[in-house]
Amino acid sequence: MTNSALFIGLITLDLIYLAQSPPQNNQKIVASDYTVAAGGPATNAAVTCSYLGNNSKVLGVLGSHPITQLIYSDLENYQVGIIDLDGDKNTPPPVSSIIVTQDTGERAIISINAVKTQADINSIPANILENIDIVLIDGHQMAVSQIIAQTAKTKNIPVVIDGGSWKPGFENILPFVDYAICSANFYPPNCQNQKDVFTYLQNFSISHIAITHGEKPIQYLTHGVSGVVDVPKIQPVDTLGAGDIFHGAFCHHILSHSFTDTLALSANIAAKACQYFGTRHWINS
Repeated sequence: MTNSALFIGLITLDLIYLAQSPPQNNQKIVASDYTVAAGGPATNAAVTCSYLGNNSKVLGVLGSHPITQLIYSDLENYQVGIIDLDGDKNTPPPVSSIIVTQDTGERAIISINAVKTQADINSIPANILENIDIVLIDGHQMAVSQIIAQTAKTKNIPVVIDGGSWKPGFENILPFVDYAICSANFYPPNCQNQKDVFTYLQNFSISHIAITHGEKPIQYLTHGVSGVVDVPKIQPVDTLGAGDIFHGAFCHHILSHSFTDTLALSANIAAKACQYFGTRHWINS
């Protein structure tokens, strides 16, 4: 049976370049390759979840500027639906410029997040959660996310957060979260280390918590039981979007697998993606 997933957050246009290194001050460099794709944590996760056979929708602010046609085209190509919370906005969408270092796969990013494009909660469509099986929140539309997370809780729809980094307002969403999947850069207030992060999240009665560490094992806590999940050893070509892809795979697998199995399966997919340049080539390989 096909599942349906709702991804709430940032929608960007990503301009991705492959080069020997990022430029220094007053330096011009020539890229060896480039690609253009829709981006943002929720958006890349939605693409992954769709690729794995689900109905995926991304909810965010996009608007009607001509640049948005590139985003629409890319997401249509990967069968991801767009629910635009401000279709009349005529200013450009957020654009990210990314340089991937050719030898290491590391990336440098300059971007505008969703701070300037926060949606009005009155723009949330009626019955937004109708026929939705899982919700992911990336923290870039806090007010909207809080309303939907609270509603999802009453409907027993699992809520996942992409904790790439701490964002003010997450504390209002955490009471409704079932799965907190965080990066090593996720530090809530007064948290100094990963142990503090686990304790902080446990205080919100979140049953399943995981912290990813790139190529290092994933730490997890599920119903009070802690452990680690190993990740595949690879030579990365591009680590851009690896966390987003992990979250999209997580939303797919958690509906039919255990928490720890889902972490392992999601790590395998993210590792595959890291062996290709850009956020889409792994799908087309």
